Amino acid sequence: MEIVREIIDRKDELECVVVQQANGTTLIDAGIDATGGIEAGRLCAEACLGGLGAVRVSRVHIGDMTMPSVVVGTDQPMLAALGSQHAGWEMRIGDYSAVCSGPARALASIEKELFVKLNYRDDSKAGIICLETGETPPDSVTQSIADTCGISTTDLYCILAPITSIVGSVLTSARVVEAGVYRLMTLGFNPAGIRTGHGVAPIALAARDSRVAAGITNDCVIYGGRAFFFVKSDESDKLEALVERASSSASSEYGQPLYRLLASVGFDSHRLDPALFGPAEITVNDITSGRTLKAGHVNPVVLRQSLAIG
Repeated sequence: MEIVREIIDRKDELECVVVQQANGTTLIDAGIDATGGIEAGRLCAEACLGGLGAVRVSRVHIGDMTMPSVVVGTDQPMLAALGSQHAGWEMRIGDYSAVCSGPARALASIEKELFVKLNYRDDSKAGIICLETGETPPDSVTQSIADTCGISTTDLYCILAPITSIVGSVLTSARVVEAGVYRLMTLGFNPAGIRTGHGVAPIALAARDSRVAAGITNDCVIYGGRAFFFVKSDESDKLEALVERASSSASSEYGQPLYRLLASVGFDSHRLDPALFGPAEITVNDITSGRTLKAGHVNPVVLRQSLAIG
């Protein structure tokens, strides 16, 4: 809550708009009617991590390009990345839809299989959720969110950030660690064994078209993101084989901008190979054996092609 309170207190400086709905829900507009910015995006990313990680703004050199970047770190990657930040709740209430991330996901527990695997459910009396959307939710939607989370609407805080906004771009790049954690988990590694996660990814310029923006922002992780983990493995993990398959380059669809791939499947991301959505480069230090394993690499050629689409 401290991070959300800071956003509210600094709303004018951060170029965000804060309103309270008739039902008591607090809406933080970070990119629909508000301008937002990189600092607002940094704070929103920390809120999406549930306060369990730090996000800093820097710059990164990829090929001959110098771009702004986010640097993400957490000592609780399972809960911060999967339990909170993962954009896994595809919400549809009536005609309203949004992709949801943030700690309120652990209250709602809509993604039952994931939270069973994490063996975690939150019992907080307040809920913070980030809605990737270009539309402000009506009272009926926030009431439904609060009911699903088991909290009062007066204790619900919704951050609104379309993918076409600066904040939306920062939020996507800040998932670079989450992308690595999620890939390792889906490949069979117990996420509880991931002890620390760090990552860096460039921040794309905002694009007006949401489909173009989705391609460019995700390519910043797919072709420009680097993730590093300390893990504790056991003999059954076959860690070397897992790491080899965890970077985006392990996908058969790797090698062209995401926008072009999305266009080829009617912009239905579920029809793409899930392996594509890993970080460009992943490095894993195994505390048990002392080995360091690395797979993938940043790809300035495809990243530049993607940026040119916008």
